[in-house]
Amino acid sequence: MGTALALHVLSIVIWVGGMFFAYMILRPVAANELEAPVRLNLWRHVFRRFFPWVWASIVIAPLTGIMLTMPYGSFGQAPMHIHIMTTLGIIMILIFLHVYFAPFKRIQRHLDANDIAAAAKQLNQIRMLVGTNTLIGLITIAVATAGKYHLIS
Repeated sequence: MGTALALHVLSIVIWVGGMFFAYMILRPVAANELEAPVRLNLWRHVFRRFFPWVWASIVIAPLTGIMLTMPYGSFGQAPMHIHIMTTLGIIMILIFLHVYFAPFKRIQRHLDANDIAAAAKQLNQIRMLVGTNTLIGLITIAVATAGKYHLIS
């Protein structure tokens, strides 16, 4: 169980921490310092490097999460915070899948075609979705932590 918990937490730290850094630190600096073509190309490369880590997280977190519910006998018998955490995690995964297969794919096509305006629109959509996912991720961490100490029943 210790290994499953460590992998579970590490996968979430990598995913949510990466989104927090990208959204709260890198995005404002890139917006202020870089012209649109350079900024968009930067984001394409950032996403290409970050998204494999997210893919690993969306495999590891649910698998280890299932393992961590075993002491309860079944998922149905797990405490409420586990159900909330699972629901929020599923929502986060669905948002990521949309980002990856829709605006991220489109931004790459637009940049390859040198259509900066269209690529910028896709980046804005990604920005909003990553902001949403970051907030959900932070709430999920708070629920998991509070639930562990029986602050959520």
